[in-house]
Amino acid sequence: MTSLSAQTHSVLRHPNVLRFIGGRFLASLGAQIQVVAVGWQMYDITGDPLDLGLIGLSQFIPFVTLILPAGHAADNYNRARIVTTCYLTGSVCALALLIMTLRGLLSAWPIFLIMMVLGASRAFSMPASQSLLPNLVPTDAFRRAVALNSSSQQVATIIGPAVGGVLYLAGPSVVYATVMALALTAALLMFQVRGASEPANTTREPLSLETLLSGLKFVRSRPVVLGAISLDLFAVMLGGATALMPMFASDILHVGPTGLGLLRTAPGIGAAACGLVLALSPISRHVGSWMFGGVAMFGVATLVFGLSTNFYLSMVALVVLGAADMVSVYVRHLLVQLDTPDYIRGRVSAVSSVFIGASNELGDFESGVMAKWWGAVRAVLIGGVATLVVTGLWTRLFPVLWKMQEFPQQKK
Repeated sequence: MTSLSAQTHSVLRHPNVLRFIGGRFLASLGAQIQVVAVGWQMYDITGDPLDLGLIGLSQFIPFVTLILPAGHAADNYNRARIVTTCYLTGSVCALALLIMTLRGLLSAWPIFLIMMVLGASRAFSMPASQSLLPNLVPTDAFRRAVALNSSSQQVATIIGPAVGGVLYLAGPSVVYATVMALALTAALLMFQVRGASEPANTTREPLSLETLLSGLKFVRSRPVVLGAISLDLFAVMLGGATALMPMFASDILHVGPTGLGLLRTAPGIGAAACGLVLALSPISRHVGSWMFGGVAMFGVATLVFGLSTNFYLSMVALVVLGAADMVSVYVRHLLVQLDTPDYIRGRVSAVSSVFIGASNELGDFESGVMAKWWGAVRAVLIGGVATLVVTGLWTRLFPVLWKMQEFPQQKK
């Protein structure tokens, strides 16, 4: 334990790392708080589960459209400045939601427009922030920095939805004002990240089809990386029940907005606990087995959540779901960052972000459509079964990943 504490302290001695982690924490906290308000407000206005799915789709369309140019930008411009601009955009979006709420929001379409702007902003934020951390710490401290950053993100995931549910009791305007303040503070911290935030490219590459697709070509040349991020894509997209939580909280579990906040908190609790275990005893062997095992457990937990009519059992299922997801996220993130040279890390992170974005926003849309057709419970159960099927299929399609024993050495 002493050794772990000393190693963690060595990471924290880098001011840029502190600013980076602090900024990302506050931005993620605000985003988690806002998700609760937007979902509950939308369902309160329309009462249509399809609109919950359309929230995800409205973010995904601009995200997937802009993500490859965003990866190119991350490899050719100051990554910290890109993230700062994205956080400022998030504060403007929160302000817009605040103004519309104070004026009496009665329609869904303004929310969809703002979600589209947030989707575009996240397209630039994700590859820049994911490829920035390796620039801020020495190679020997990178894995510890990843663990610390992941832990802070999970803390935001844990407390954000609960805070959002409690704040919503005072009205959505209070939520949006809080999110705006958090985003502005995050932008200020990220603006102070200096020096090492510049990418490795000394000359800027011209924007062309070849440079845009170079990250995709690189991923295709690495079966382990392709298998890891595609497994995450299909499993989470098919098995995700997050978009339907307002429906479960309102119509099945009858726990209101505060209960919705707790439900959204539960996966973060599981992920944080798992992250602590990984920090104390990091995965070093049987990497592929851990990856597939985590996704399979994610599918099983999804099935339990879909079948449950008890709030506490649903919470336990979501805690397990979050822990299982943390394992696959941990493995995938390290595989992508360790096996990618810095000169192309932004573009490769962009490709990875497409898969992550698809599994979240597109998965939300898929869940909303399925719930519209067959009801929330059947939609979640079908998704859980599909996740298990994909896990088994991927062991055959990517045997190199399934049999992988150790992480690769970090590329320069």
